[in-house]
Parts: sequence; C-alpha cells; structure tokens
Amino acid sequence: MTFGKTWQALLLGAVSAVAINSASFAADSVAEAPAAGFNWSGVYVGFGGGVGANVHEVSSPLTAPGFSFNGIGGEGVFGELTVGYDYLVSPRFLVGGLVDAHFGNIATKIDAAPFADASITEKYGFDVGVRAGYLVTPSTLGYVLGGYAWQKSELESSGGFGGSGSFDWDKDGYFLGVGVETVVASNWTLKTEYRYTRFSTANILSELGAPDGILDTDTSRHTFSVAANYRFGAQNGGAAAFESPAYSWTGFYIGGNVGAGAAVHELGFGGVASFNGVGGEGAFGELNVGYDHEFGGNWVAGVQLGGRYSGVTSEINFGPGKLNLDADYGFDLLARVGMKLNESTLAYVLGGYSWQHFDLVASSGGNSQSLIDWNAGGFSVGGGLEAAVTNNMTVNLEYRYAQYQSEDFDSSGFFEVTPSSHTVRVGAKYKFN
Repeated sequence: MTFGKTWQALLLGAVSAVAINSASFAADSVAEAPAAGFNWSGVYVGFGGGVGANVHEVSSPLTAPGFSFNGIGGEGVFGELTVGYDYLVSPRFLVGGLVDAHFGNIATKIDAAPFADASITEKYGFDVGVRAGYLVTPSTLGYVLGGYAWQKSELESSGGFGGSGSFDWDKDGYFLGVGVETVVASNWTLKTEYRYTRFSTANILSELGAPDGILDTDTSRHTFSVAANYRFGAQNGGAAAFESPAYSWTGFYIGGNVGAGAAVHELGFGGVASFNGVGGEGAFGELNVGYDHEFGGNWVAGVQLGGRYSGVTSEINFGPGKLNLDADYGFDLLARVGMKLNESTLAYVLGGYSWQHFDLVASSGGNSQSLIDWNAGGFSVGGGLEAAVTNNMTVNLEYRYAQYQSEDFDSSGFFEVTPSSHTVRVGAKYKFN
C-alpha cells in the first residue's frame, strides 16, 4: 500500500474521532446546568457524518450450482441530515420517530487500467425509523432503533478496452441500530450511532434487460455516525427526577465488549491492478483492562489492553464445499484522550497498535482444513462516548478503524493482501476505587 493510501485510511478511520472531539468543544464547561432542566420531549433537527463498510453477497447459476460469494466489500464516508420527534413517556423512558437523508461514497473499486476501471458506489438514500431510549443519567440517553432503508447505487466504468459507461439501481430493506446521545450545551446534544442495514436481493443487471437470478446481490452495510442535534424547547423544563452517579474517572478498570463490523481486504497485483476489496462481516467479543487518569479542566487520558475472539469472515460457497477467510482472534494496545461533556459522560478518541490472526479454511462434507494462516500487526484509530451508570460502572459505544500490514503470498510482491476493518462495540467497565 502506498504512502498516500495509508494516510487516506488513517483519515477515514479518524472521521468519527475528529467529529466527537470538535463537537465536545461546544460545551464551554461541564454541562451540569443544561442537564438539570433539559426537556428530551419535542422536535429536533440534526446533521452529522460517519464512516462505513458494506458487504455484497453475489450469487449466479452461470458459475456453478449453489455458488455464492459473501462477499465483495467496500468502504467510505457519508454525511446525513435528520429530523425527528421524541416523547418522554416516564422520567427515564423515551420513544420517538426519525427520518434521515444521507449521501456519500461508500464504494467497491477495481483499478486495473487500461483493462478495467470500475466502481460500485452508494450515492444517496434515506431511512425512516423509530427508536426507544433509556436515560442512564439526566443528560445521557442510550437507545435502540430500527426501520425502513432505501438506497441508490451506481456502477461506473471508465477507460479501458471496454469503454466507459454507468447505470444505477434502487434497493430497499431494513436497518437496526444502537446509539448514545448526550447534552453538550443549551439546546444541543451530541450522538454516536451504529446501524446495521440489510437490503433485499437486487438484480444489478436489470438495466441491461437480464432476468432476475442471473447475477443477484444481497447487500449488508455497517455504519458509524457522529451527529449534533438541536432540540426545540429543550430548555422548557422537563427536569429528570433522579440524580447522576458520583463517578471519578481516575483508576484501574476491567471491562468487556460485544460488537459487529465488516472487513475490507484490498488485493494488490504488483502495482498493475488493485481491488478494494474482498469483504467480510460478523460479530465478536472482547475483554480489556486499563487505567484512566482525570486531569484538571475536564480532561481524561488512559491506556488499555484488550483481547478479542471474532467471527468476522468472508465466504465463497461453491456447492459441495466452501472457503472461509477468518479474522478469528487478536489484541489491541491503545491509548485514549477524552473530554467530559458533563460529570458522567466522556467523549474520547483513541489509537494504537493492533495485532490480528487470519486463517483461510476449506471445508467440505463436514471436514475442514486450514490452507494458510498468518499474523499481521497494524494500527487502530477511533472514538466513542462513555457514560457512568453507577459510582463504579460505565457503558460505552465505540467505533474503530483498523488497518494491518500487507501479506505477500507469492514472495515476489505481485500478489498482496492488505486487510482492514470497521467495527463498533458496546461495552461495560467496572472501575476499582
């Protein structure tokens, strides 16, 4: 991977981290006053952006009976605009509805000029959904959401012996997600959110007159966004009838996370061609230990060591057997810096060293065999929100982008794989006093 590509990857992973840190400065001081009388019921509008990755499962009877490839991966960034309404049904429970419009460049790319230069890009779309939330403190909301998703995608090719052209198609489906939203100042809140979107089967050759089933795709998408919301009437009372925990951010802690995400492996062919990329998806669990120290002026810094076991995989199914590329286990050594948005909620960015084990496994008839496995070191960057729920426990929602060193499979530098991943985790920590 070139120097420029490496810095593009760093920028991609840092989008959410920069947004979190920038938005936190909207609070000139710890937001105790807004939280005390903040009204969560009412209309709000918002804007934000994020990063994401998708995985296309391709199936076709033209190759072999039962053939499918899950998947073809892509990655990119997006922006979004939101309008919504929430209603506080009790001092701590909230329900609401929302409409999002988003636009971006999450794309799969083949660069092999002059022979081929093509991309499949998610251009724009919208989501309509509902959410249910719980106020873990008067100023911080944890919530789940879901609903309907619609997306416009476009295939473009340029140059090469095949000429240039493009066509687009629509797809729809559903999304599910989880998020954290917290008061930062006056009528403003900051939220971080993960969504998993699953689209219905699409015939990407329909514009060429091909019947369904010739070349179908089933697309899933993993996104993480950071957004600022302006809530009308937020200062019109509505004080919560409970108190925030008295939490000190200094001390040692142990924790655990569960999460999900997507991998995007870039294939390189000696500088002649590249394909970004081979995609995979799945869930994982991890354990971590760490130490944080609270400094004056609402700042917190710390270090963390974590280990994980992952089910993130890419799969080729060819009828009697299949191949899986698994990212199965690894660890991270990370540092983080955060700013308290209020006494019980921290916005933070993180980065550091990551190590991952990969395994290419063939299976058939109930038997499986590892064909090749390798270890790769690399880096992770990301950010999140963390909120205290008791005097000793916190919960958090966090995004990470990881990129690992290239693996040269033929020792000549012609065929290389550069793995990367976008993951989101929900976690809990217990801090020792």
